[in-house]
Amino acid sequence: MRVLLIEDEQPLAGYIAAGLRKHGFAVDVAYDGRTGLEKCQLNPYDVVVLDRDLPGVHGDTVCRHLAAEGTSRVLMLTASGAVADRVDGLSLGADDYLGKPFAFTELVARVRALGRRSAPARPPILRAWDVVLDPARRSAERGGLLLSLTPKEFGVLEQLLAASGDVVSAETLLDKVWDENADPFTHAVRITVGTLRRKLGDPPIVETVIGAGYRIASCPSD
Repeated sequence: MRVLLIEDEQPLAGYIAAGLRKHGFAVDVAYDGRTGLEKCQLNPYDVVVLDRDLPGVHGDTVCRHLAAEGTSRVLMLTASGAVADRVDGLSLGADDYLGKPFAFTELVARVRALGRRSAPARPPILRAWDVVLDPARRSAERGGLLLSLTPKEFGVLEQLLAASGDVVSAETLLDKVWDENADPFTHAVRITVGTLRRKLGDPPIVETVIGAGYRIASCPSD
């Protein structure tokens, strides 16, 4: 899942970004509203975690723009936690509102829940063949045996399972699983898919569609 964090307090932004990455999110960071809006024009984000009191372009203005675009879910994260402030933030178009200070586990749960509400909505547990993936617990297994996956391998498998057999392009995987620091001209996606295939074992379930991308193969029992 790709997340944009817009937070002007750089130490706090670093803490939040590092914590979200540990939970498997691909995270980009902007320290002001204008940069945040520019990043949203360049990259597809599932969730934007937005501080309200931002320099340059205020968080309220950013929220209105994002709500009008309708392409990303917005979690407003701010010290203004009174009921009136929460109502005001939601009326601006935010999908959720979390006051500071906050429990990090709650932030992770809320971001993940908003990601599931992205169109098309995805189920909380993803399954295909004998593979079961639980994004909330960061666990994946095949045939009842736990898979030891890197964050990128887990993210690729999550995207392929969520596509329900549709082809997912390498560009989409790069957008969803890697952050803005990824070099689009590397073979990172191909290499990660290769190691994921080896860990998944036989029979192989990840197909390459030449010139298009990757997909989960149809299960013989379907």
